[in-house]
Amino acid sequence: MPRRGPEKEQPGEGESPRQRQKSLDVPRYLLSPGDEGYRTPTIEDVEKADRQYQADRDRLFRALSNYEQQADGPLDSPSSEQEGQQESGLHMSALSLRERIRHFTWGFFTMTMATGGIANVIHTVPFHFHGQYALGCIFFLLNIVLYIINVSMISMRFIFFPRTLRASFIHPTESLFIPASVVSLGTILLNISQYGLPRVGHWLHTTMMVMFWIYAGLAMIFSVVIYLMMWSTQTFTIGQMTPIWIFPAYPLLIIGPQGAVLSSTLAKTRAYDIAIGAFTFQGIGFMVSLMIYAAFIYRLMTQKLPKESLRPGMFVSVGPAGFTATAVANIAGNASRLLPADFMGNGALAADIVKVVGSFFAIWLWGLGIWFFLVSTGAHLSCVGPGKLDFSMTWYSFVFPNTALVTATFAIGHAFDSHAIQVVACVMSVVLVAAWLFVFAMMVRAIVLKQILWPQKGEDRDEGGWKGDALRGQMHDAYVPNGNGRGIGVGTGLGLGLGVGVMRRVGTA
Repeated sequence: MPRRGPEKEQPGEGESPRQRQKSLDVPRYLLSPGDEGYRTPTIEDVEKADRQYQADRDRLFRALSNYEQQADGPLDSPSSEQEGQQESGLHMSALSLRERIRHFTWGFFTMTMATGGIANVIHTVPFHFHGQYALGCIFFLLNIVLYIINVSMISMRFIFFPRTLRASFIHPTESLFIPASVVSLGTILLNISQYGLPRVGHWLHTTMMVMFWIYAGLAMIFSVVIYLMMWSTQTFTIGQMTPIWIFPAYPLLIIGPQGAVLSSTLAKTRAYDIAIGAFTFQGIGFMVSLMIYAAFIYRLMTQKLPKESLRPGMFVSVGPAGFTATAVANIAGNASRLLPADFMGNGALAADIVKVVGSFFAIWLWGLGIWFFLVSTGAHLSCVGPGKLDFSMTWYSFVFPNTALVTATFAIGHAFDSHAIQVVACVMSVVLVAAWLFVFAMMVRAIVLKQILWPQKGEDRDEGGWKGDALRGQMHDAYVPNGNGRGIGVGTGLGLGLGVGVMRRVGTA
């Protein structure tokens, strides 16, 4: 029998983790914990990976363009538009309205959150002026119109492109904005209670009481489901943490202020139940937010400030403390009306205790909100200037969370009978309305300049390995190596188009 030569050793066999890392050029933070050379990922790693992703995607588009020239006809890919401006390595002169609707994300509901918040602030101003009710109603009714537009547009997106529905729920960024649709509904209900209850019959009182409990249940369900989906389908590092992680708890944070308004107008027997329920749900929302606060502070201590495009989201940290301070101060202020005469043996004494304790607890929360506001404002000083901060829907974080701080300031001024604090809150209200006008105008400008409602520009963009909507129709993946251990994913199938995705292959065969 002929002698068999020694078997060739398979690549990677007998190599230590350090040798395998060197042979494959694997970054140390991608090794498994416990392997030699492993280190914890940092924010710089994320930013470097993002730059590499953009470069790989540009190579992909060039490959697709060459592939298209060899095909029998034009393919349904963005590179089929050869005229116009160059964006991220891809020539696109225009997209149809249908294609732009494809990128209408849940983030647009931050607009209705902010608009409803402005109506709330205007109603809360204690120094009444001519036209105050009319001005508040304008924002209130505009918010309803914008909400209907948002619901219609995102429904059209899911009807025209059914795969985007599931993708929006598991996308690492867009999924965080789903609760914004629920919060927007909550602000509408709050505005109805503020502008409608004093002027409409008892039928609206009963309706709003029912809607309060429906919304409370909906807020709890959405908060739990969104967090469960995040924890089941996605993996985050502390370097990726932003206060946007608090967003799924935001629907719960509107219940307290809404309950405070309702309990001040409903009959005493109904008002007590509403107040207790509102205080309970508000506590849940705030405690969840408080735990995420801890992660945010840890992220700031270890990873520096977020990059400029993510910093508007820092203002989201103002909301939980502001809304809770408003709810606690207002509910505590109405304790004498809400508590039964025999509550805990002496309803009058209990009401006085609740009012004192609640007011001082609210001022703690108010101070916490001011601290986060100052930190968030200071983080934006380096972003001031043209071209330093591109528009995104997170700009509405300049408005909505700060409406909570303004209403909390009014509540504290009322609780402690401070005219000066209420004057400061009035000045803040004027600035806030101006901020809403500015952000709304910048949103319109961004739509015209294709900074939003455009591929790779919104909350649905590819990031962190997410390919999402890249594979269209029934497609098969082809792998085009580029010689350095990475590859370019090209989806082709049934002549429907080219899928876009960058796959980084790190590992052995």
